[in-house]
Amino acid sequence: MRYNEVGDYMKEKIKKWIEEAEHIVFFGGAGTSTESGIPDFRSKDGLYHLKYDVPPEEILSYHYFLMHPEKFYTFYRDRMDFRNAKPNITHQVLAKLEHRGVLDGIITQNIDDLHEKAGSKNVFHLHGSILENHCMKCHRSYPAEDVFDIDSIPTCICGGRIKPDVVLYEEPLPEQVVNHSIRLLEQADLLIIGGTSLSVYPAASFIRFFRGKRIIVINRETIDTSLVTSSGQEILMVEESLGNIFKYLDKKM
Repeated sequence: MRYNEVGDYMKEKIKKWIEEAEHIVFFGGAGTSTESGIPDFRSKDGLYHLKYDVPPEEILSYHYFLMHPEKFYTFYRDRMDFRNAKPNITHQVLAKLEHRGVLDGIITQNIDDLHEKAGSKNVFHLHGSILENHCMKCHRSYPAEDVFDIDSIPTCICGGRIKPDVVLYEEPLPEQVVNHSIRLLEQADLLIIGGTSLSVYPAASFIRFFRGKRIIVINRETIDTSLVTSSGQEILMVEESLGNIFKYLDKKM
């Protein structure tokens, strides 16, 4: 079922499914944070369409980080410093649902920590966080200011290079986060997918572990339903901004 123009009927159906669920999981992508002023990656106005001498996806690769740390950190500080961003209505309503005991957890591809700023506790970062950094030599932890608020390559007191705890291209996803995410999905009865085109792998493949019967997909652009559902599952595909849907839910729930 797809509604291109989302009226109150569709919004009420989303609300009804949420109210009838006991174990909800939210799987979110970059679109969750665009209304906080953080650009996404793949849309026509996204990060990957900006003009650089080296493509952004190359700069954000592990081999580029090792070979060209100065250029990597120049780009990283210019484009990935989201510390001043504020949670939007989607983050806020998801936190409320968690506090009410119906949202079991959030699986996010984002690295901005806005879910935590909104008050969510059970958040699993598939691609890491800009707020966490570590020395590649001695594994000492460092806060974000030790990476963002300097002009040189961040270096540990032991002499090792400090790396942001974000998953770069060519790096594996954190195993513990993956395992927790899979368990959440297996136990959920409602999956809400928001702000993602499901084009980033392997992260997008994890939704196959969802065994429940109902899926809500909220995204500005159409998503191929074969990427989401299996036999016997109901799906609501909503081509709308997350903010518009969650503002309605916030007023009605």
